[in-house]
Amino acid sequence: MQLIDGKAISAQMKKEIAEEVAQIKAAGGKTPHLAAVLVGHDGGSETYVASKVRTCEEVGFKSSLIRFEENVSEEELLACVDKLNNDADVDGFIVQLPLPKHISEQKVIEAIDYRKDVDGFHPINVGRMSIGLPCFVSATPAGILELLKRYEIPTQGKHCVVLGRSNIVGKPVANLMMQKGYPGDATVTVCHSRTPNIKEVCLSADIIIAALGVPEFLKGDMVKDGVVVIDVGTTRMPSTGTKSGFRLKGDVAFDEVAPKASYITPVPGGVGPMTIISLMRNTLLAGKKEIYG
Repeated sequence: MQLIDGKAISAQMKKEIAEEVAQIKAAGGKTPHLAAVLVGHDGGSETYVASKVRTCEEVGFKSSLIRFEENVSEEELLACVDKLNNDADVDGFIVQLPLPKHISEQKVIEAIDYRKDVDGFHPINVGRMSIGLPCFVSATPAGILELLKRYEIPTQGKHCVVLGRSNIVGKPVANLMMQKGYPGDATVTVCHSRTPNIKEVCLSADIIIAALGVPEFLKGDMVKDGVVVIDVGTTRMPSTGTKSGFRLKGDVAFDEVAPKASYITPVPGGVGPMTIISLMRNTLLAGKKEIYG
């Protein structure tokens, strides 16, 4: 069993991005600029955004953080999106989800200029991805593919089972795994809460990407020997053994599944670090106008 080390791979990518940014600056080019919009004070979102801002500094990007209180109106938020769309210095920006209930997330996502949509959530980017055109691929699926690639895990002709059908992970990663090329060319099955024979499907999988958000859903008796397991789950569980009072739990019962796996990602330290670095790579592509001229 080999542990897939997302921390090490993201550190490697961070170094590559920082070197490229240094070259751009040395040649008199524009410093890539990522803006983040944060609404309210959700603990998880705060942590994520702080980490994104810190990573921007580490790779040499310019970053801006725009904060709104929980009670911001939809109009105000859309006006902010419009302003960022029209700010020539901002190469890419994100609106951190989830948003408060009174704001339509879909409306906000669609208001973002797809050429600056480094989260890859805009329908134009999603549509382009689904037919294999250049686009911003959302960060978690992009990070998962990068891990498969850097560990040289074979995907061609393999049976890949995706657990979960969210717009952010399940659907895009299923789509990417069946595209022509590497990593891809897999036969993909998507399972979700309504799939009756989920255990049988998982037992036939060569690669399992678990993104259900159900802690320790995938048990040892659901996988075959030699399976590759990518655990996207990050549920905060109360814990007396940690300073913070909680522990991150994945969707995979690690102690049961790991002995049977050929490769497996830990939680934390697997897919998580890849998500932020993939966002940085999208921002670099936006800054270089590499996808949309």
